[in-house]
Amino acid sequence: MRVLIQRVSQAKVIVSNEEKGSIQRGFLLLVGVEPDDSKEDVEYLVRKTANLRIFEDENEKMNLSLKDVNGEILSISQFTLHANTKKGNRPSFTGAAKPTFAKELYEAFNESLENEGFKVESGEFGADMKVSLTNDGPVTILIDSKNK
Repeated sequence: MRVLIQRVSQAKVIVSNEEKGSIQRGFLLLVGVEPDDSKEDVEYLVRKTANLRIFEDENEKMNLSLKDVNGEILSISQFTLHANTKKGNRPSFTGAAKPTFAKELYEAFNESLENEGFKVESGEFGADMKVSLTNDGPVTILIDSKNK
């Protein structure tokens, strides 16, 4: 399971010309699921996401977590995080989990973040979404549960 974290000052997602979710200061998360992922992968990524210290403290050091700054989360399902580009110019997405399984783990991930006390907004799983954001920093970090 992979999560691409972008520290943002604001972000929103639009589906079929309707705003589905928006946040202010916090994380835009792009979440991709693989076929062999499990609840353990979800738990690991929730723990890492909740405690990742990438907000600046009073000394301008990245020392504060999302919890410390009362940040919000916009979580977007993103199967293309598992694209394979080794052959040719057209990516292969065979490394991504099937939609039913991916949706189950994606929703478990979001629910676990909510259980940690975060406001979690999301788009619509499997839909064509328009995501806009103001990347703060910019700070963008990829966490892969297979690289513990």
